[in-house]
Amino acid sequence: MRVFYRLFAVLAFIVFSSLANADEKVVKIGAMVYEDVQAISLISKHFLEQEHYKVEVVNFSEQGIAYSALARGDVDLLVSMINYVAYDYWIKNKQRLEKVSVVSHGLLQGIAVPDYMNISTIEELNMVKEQTGGKVIGIEPGSGLMREMGEAVKAYGLQYDVVDGSTAAMAAQLQSALERKQPIAVALWKPSWMAERYNVKFLDDPKHVFAPPQTYYWIAKKGFSVNNPGLREALASIYVPIEDITRMTGAVKGGATMEQAVDSWWKDNQPLAGKWAQMSGK
Repeated sequence: MRVFYRLFAVLAFIVFSSLANADEKVVKIGAMVYEDVQAISLISKHFLEQEHYKVEVVNFSEQGIAYSALARGDVDLLVSMINYVAYDYWIKNKQRLEKVSVVSHGLLQGIAVPDYMNISTIEELNMVKEQTGGKVIGIEPGSGLMREMGEAVKAYGLQYDVVDGSTAAMAAQLQSALERKQPIAVALWKPSWMAERYNVKFLDDPKHVFAPPQTYYWIAKKGFSVNNPGLREALASIYVPIEDITRMTGAVKGGATMEQAVDSWWKDNQPLAGKWAQMSGK
């Protein structure tokens, strides 16, 4: 009988130790340094920690590096816009990856002008070429938005140069033009603090060169959902409205850190987080 009790005690210790080690596993969320993705990732961290998961956010500055890390298993999850913005990376790696769930929707990219300019479509840009100096002020070269900008110039026969630069430089030129009520055309996107703060409008794109509103997906290494059914249900419960993301990026431009903006959102949206918890069913 003593041998039985000792054997039972040893088995129980092994089982409880295994459960404890399982609970200690950290869920690693890979996140691009883009403000919209940072907002989604940090909100998700709040929720998963509320659901008793241990979470670490790992930041990446390049899509290719992030996708490689996910495919290797260095991170467990990644928020990505795989339909257009990260299409090339998804196609390259999709045999090793899976879509887990949708976490937001509404990313929009295009050409924007101040709302006081008397044009409404990309086709009309050539009419104001002299006013804008024949330039569309762009952002970092190599981005999906800039690739589409080049396609738009060809499709519409625009007599414009697309000026490579940085998001910060473009924002500074846009603000300066708005303060002086001068015409300007820029590459812009939603959610962006600029779209929230400035009186600008996106030009209609009748030839559909720019992608339609895009979806943010949780993606993971293939087999993730089968191996982590509880975590998958928790992730599938999270949905962050695109308008809320825009407001958070605006708060960051106003001087808050992204962590502060997300903390404020979290405090103000406990009823929504409560619904997520009900759907999660953990």
